Amino acid sequence: MTLRKLGATRIAAAALLFCAPGMAYAARATHVPTLPWWAWPLILFVTTFLMGIVAVVGGIGGGVLFVPIVGGFFPFHLDFVRGAGLMLALCGALASGPGLLRSGLASLRLAMPLALAGSIGGIIGALVGLALPTRVVQVSLGITVLLIAILMWVTRDSRKLASHEADRWALALGLHGRFYDPAAREHIDWKVHRTAWGLASFFGIGMVGGLFGLGAGWANVPALNLLMGVPLKLALGTSGLAISIINTSAAWVYMNKGALLPIIIVPSILGVMIGARVGVKVLKGIKASTARNIVIAVLILAGLRSLAQGLGF
Repeated sequence: MTLRKLGATRIAAAALLFCAPGMAYAARATHVPTLPWWAWPLILFVTTFLMGIVAVVGGIGGGVLFVPIVGGFFPFHLDFVRGAGLMLALCGALASGPGLLRSGLASLRLAMPLALAGSIGGIIGALVGLALPTRVVQVSLGITVLLIAILMWVTRDSRKLASHEADRWALALGLHGRFYDPAAREHIDWKVHRTAWGLASFFGIGMVGGLFGLGAGWANVPALNLLMGVPLKLALGTSGLAISIINTSAAWVYMNKGALLPIIIVPSILGVMIGARVGVKVLKGIKASTARNIVIAVLILAGLRSLAQGLGF
């Protein structure tokens, strides 16, 4: 009798797990999805696989693509999507991190101090984001994603930077070195300046990322490349490495609030991890500008969709 009750409890728990996304969707919509529940994990897997490839090559993290796309086109509540977006970007960065370090396209010494500032901002942003109404977050998310697309478009032509001297902060932290660019077939020396402004910018990036579940990669590359003078290829790789540290802090807040749903997270993580490993190989031979142009187009579409949903269209 006890075993039967235990089995019934497990079945009920499993049913609740799989039905939760549909219940959340029904609470905010007037119609129900026409697809069966098992179709959504499959679609998520394929979608996040492609996101994983583009995220690594574009150096933006999967969360900035995942949250507006899944929040706008999938039948899941935005709180669950934001929590999954952080976990998605985190796992994608963890999957690509070892390969980026081995290939020399990322600097751990550069990523650590910046990621610490971003982690503090991420915790604050996550706490604020979960306290706001969903519709307010949806509208703000749409505006933010469109601004991110504009920022990426403005900075898309970044190439070689003017020579500069390392500041005192950079010298004290040892933020300099050399890496090999396989595409250009040359060794490139790099050093950092405006380190204090870089730390402040990473704090703000982490806060916005935690607020919307976007991760932190959407502005890491411009901050590293344009503000701190890091070469673009190294900025792309180091951005992915920093995301794995920053997102960990914000993700704990969403986990503590119960905003992580396995049926969304599991297929998404599997897809993005496999895609990220493919993305590391693609990054070695592809022009960064090509991938970023694709990302910009996707962000504009997703941002408009999120904004329309938040305004009730």
